Amino acid sequence: MKKIAFVAFMLAVCAAAGRAQESRQDISLSGSAWIEPYISSSTDVQVSAQRAFGALLSYRFMLTPSSALEANYGITYENKIHYLISNTNNYDVNTRSQEISFAYVRSFTYRKFNPFIEGGPAILIFNPIRNSGTTSLDVKQQSRIGGLYGGGIAYEISPSFDIRTEYRGVVTKVPTFGYDTLDTKRWYNIYYPTVGVAYHF
Repeated sequence: MKKIAFVAFMLAVCAAAGRAQESRQDISLSGSAWIEPYISSSTDVQVSAQRAFGALLSYRFMLTPSSALEANYGITYENKIHYLISNTNNYDVNTRSQEISFAYVRSFTYRKFNPFIEGGPAILIFNPIRNSGTTSLDVKQQSRIGGLYGGGIAYEISPSFDIRTEYRGVVTKVPTFGYDTLDTKRWYNIYYPTVGVAYHF
């Protein structure tokens, strides 16, 4: 009876180990920078912004050894978006931005280097910070739908961890914070580099 119990226990351990080896998930935490480009438009509105720094949390589920689905949540601490209207009127909006996105990831393996590319839909949430750095305290939170694209390299430092660096871009319409006078009728291509660590489980 003891031998049967021991064999059953060993089979369970081996099965659990096999499932662990077949696990195709990872979670990563990265530091990020948002670099928003200068925008001028036919509506006589010019937009510029300071850099923003924040964090990005990502979860990947591997469909095959080379393809995966990814979910992302990112947030920035604070940056100022500056609007110049008709070269005379200036508006500043201190902003905390959030990203919720989903992507298809295609990866390649070269020894310990794993380059990858990705793309998918994104939602950006621009939250005005109501302080002295914001010209009008009546500005409102605004969500914009956009698209995510990017590419990067993961370097394996152990079977469970890798260092991941990536250039990401998010294309979305320039926020207006509920003010029609701030509308540029233009699109943003936000540059979004990240560096972080991923854990595979």
